[in-house]
Amino acid sequence: MSDVRDPAPYDALLLLSFGGPEGPDDVVPFLENVTAGRGIPKERLREVGRHYYLFGGVSPINGQNRALLDALRKDFAEHGLDLPVHWGNRNWAPYLTDTLREMAKEGYRRIAVLVTSAYASYSGCRQYRENLADALGALAAEGIRPPRVDVLRRYFNHPGFVRPMADGVLKALADLPEEVRSGAHLAFTTHSVPVSAADASGPVEGHGDGGAYLRQHRDVARLIAAAVAEETGVEHPWRLVFQSRSGAPHIPWLEPDICDHLEELHGSGAPAAVMIPIGFVSDHMEVLYDLDTEAAAKAAELGLPVRRSATVGADPRFAAAVRELLLERAAAERGEPVRRCALGSLGPSHDVCPVGCCPARVVRPAAAGADSPFV
Repeated sequence: MSDVRDPAPYDALLLLSFGGPEGPDDVVPFLENVTAGRGIPKERLREVGRHYYLFGGVSPINGQNRALLDALRKDFAEHGLDLPVHWGNRNWAPYLTDTLREMAKEGYRRIAVLVTSAYASYSGCRQYRENLADALGALAAEGIRPPRVDVLRRYFNHPGFVRPMADGVLKALADLPEEVRSGAHLAFTTHSVPVSAADASGPVEGHGDGGAYLRQHRDVARLIAAAVAEETGVEHPWRLVFQSRSGAPHIPWLEPDICDHLEELHGSGAPAAVMIPIGFVSDHMEVLYDLDTEAAAKAAELGLPVRRSATVGADPRFAAAVRELLLERAAAERGEPVRRCALGSLGPSHDVCPVGCCPARVVRPAAAGADSPFV
């Protein structure tokens, strides 16, 4: 990156995340927000919320976001970047609309947005842009002039995202018993989505056969497996697998599930496994329950030694990556030449989502794209 620390035209950064409950009384209202419009009864939501109640009704995601906010502010200050950082969520306080309202009233006119989802998909990209459009529309309806928002590009293959995960795998391998370490399989996990949603992820010209969602995850898995092999001298077998499926059973979702994969590994004689949640920026509830609880219990039942590697969270290298993403986008908006950091075979993602990128299930306005109604 250049030594230039000019964030213009941006006057603030917004951290945009999913949100999560912070106590038992929050669980059902939070799930009502997540499932709004689907007509799911409260009794069903209480059943779904049992995962949260196992952890006192608290999702780790808000705490992780507070740590990331601190890391971003510290990194910005240490590198002479004078830019305020704010935080808003889709489904829980601090709500996105409330945060944007406060920012607009404070006079911010051009906001860069970091979404805590690294990969292309409807739920991980376009849905956040739809939420931004909803929030901006709400401000306009209140008579408040909406600021312009630009979403920073997908960062799945940025070194500041990939290298902390590779280090996490090395640490997890080192924690396995020595006699099974070299034969351990690497199970790279991400959130399962409907096959149709995966096929439609990314720009239109790349739709089909898993779309950008699968290509991006597989490229990251290859990068991490190669980094581990270079560091240890051992080429561990690996596979991309899935977790946290929800929805109607008759709709095809990406497979195999992590628990089914662990059974397959055990049946084939694999001595151990490391579960690597590459699809998650931080320890969401899906990581704590689906991996640390459910998959760990399955492995114990099988007698298969497993470890789970760390998510990126508030790693200083990730905070530095966000600074680089912000400054590269600022330079591009000023019309200056930009060198974009990206590992692997896919290259850097686009700055502005084109028309038809990760299309909506139902047509809705989305901000920060080529078809955005807000400019």
